[in-house]
Amino acid sequence: MELITHFIQNQPVESVDGSVFPDVNPFSGQSWASVALADAADVERAVTAARRAFDDGPWPRMSPDERGSHLTALADLIDRHADDLARLDTTDMGKPLAQARGKDVPRAAHNFRFFADYARGVEDESIPTDIDHHIYTRYEPAGVVAAIAPWNFPLMLETWKIAPALAFGDTVVLKPAEQSPASAVRLAELAVDAGFPPGVLNVIQGFGPGSAGEALTSSSGVDLVTFTGESNTGRAILAACAPTLKRVSFEMGGKGANLVFADADLDRAVTWSLRAAFTNAGQVCLAGSRVFVERTVCDEFLARFVAQAEAMKLGDPMDETTEIGPLSSEEHFEKVTSYLRVASDEGAKLLIGGVADDLFVRPTVLTNVEPAMRVCREEIFGPVVTVQPFDSEADAVGMANDSPYGLNAMVFTESLRRAHRVAARLRAGTVWVNCFFVRDLRAPFGGYGDSGIGREGGRFSREFFTEAKAVVIEV
Repeated sequence: MELITHFIQNQPVESVDGSVFPDVNPFSGQSWASVALADAADVERAVTAARRAFDDGPWPRMSPDERGSHLTALADLIDRHADDLARLDTTDMGKPLAQARGKDVPRAAHNFRFFADYARGVEDESIPTDIDHHIYTRYEPAGVVAAIAPWNFPLMLETWKIAPALAFGDTVVLKPAEQSPASAVRLAELAVDAGFPPGVLNVIQGFGPGSAGEALTSSSGVDLVTFTGESNTGRAILAACAPTLKRVSFEMGGKGANLVFADADLDRAVTWSLRAAFTNAGQVCLAGSRVFVERTVCDEFLARFVAQAEAMKLGDPMDETTEIGPLSSEEHFEKVTSYLRVASDEGAKLLIGGVADDLFVRPTVLTNVEPAMRVCREEIFGPVVTVQPFDSEADAVGMANDSPYGLNAMVFTESLRRAHRVAARLRAGTVWVNCFFVRDLRAPFGGYGDSGIGREGGRFSREFFTEAKAVVIEV
């Protein structure tokens, strides 16, 4: 059986005490690898390596162009090894291979290319002042970054954190999710091939509270923490960071609202709503899991939406034609299916869907729901959507905003005035109009409320991953 190790100082390393845990393929149900399990001593090795590389190594002292050449070389290697990287993520968490290879891996490479170019081209500021002084701003690397990534888009979301940190001169200790450890180590191996100095990118394997994650986020050698994951985990990380006053950037849970108005292009609305609801078996923080449809077109929308959802193909994620694979783990399957029981207890109507097979849940549509129901308020993180009618624009906005989350929303309308008006009133970090998941990496990304702290992307990433310094010179 394969051993998936930590990766420290440009070398694969096992745990100090030899501890391992199993990596289970959710489709086969079989353990396909053993994973090194970090304790505090292993975490400290990784942090020390990153600290040494930051304090004494060449990486923070390189020009943006020099660092950018390494990032671009890594992006080229990701493209070259796309099939291998995609298969690792699919094996780990059941994502359809066509999605991993066709979308996730190219986006991972793009993350490195974008931030390499952004760091090369971004400008510092010179501040106008009196004739006797010159004031300017420097953006200096902040230090050692702890990057904690989720299991639903392993490689892609790891690179979303790593790429800007490295581009701006920081060093990194990455902890991938315990459910998806494999692609992180392969990425670190490719970074060595791209010429990264030792200690610049390190990977530590393990769990969260009481394990590698807690040791990493509480370490005095770590300066910044960037985290994507579930909101309660974010609260635990924030508590661990508090004694050392680390800066944090959190992108957490979501319960995306999807507003379909009567004047919408229903073909477009249905197509995008399906993608928003069921991509990656609904295991997407941005999922449009609460659908609100203007009452006059609700029946027509539902008929089209249900017909196309029922036609989606479930199966082996390695099959190129599979659209929905298994849920990522037995534990997560139990969580998602428990909400189907909750829905029934609360009086919701199961229009289509439900459990299909071991770890498989069909695209599920719930109607006859009320805003106070748990299935309307809590993040299910599976292929389950609620559909509710509304009668006015004000009602739609009020229902959409009635949530502890505020990561994203969608609006489908052919009225430009309504699009601008509703987008301004929605409490969401991103609002897509007549589309879904269209990203420009210069734009801010993050959420309101329980969906996060801070924003990343473009200049927002530079602000987080650097320390701004004012230099005042008397001339």
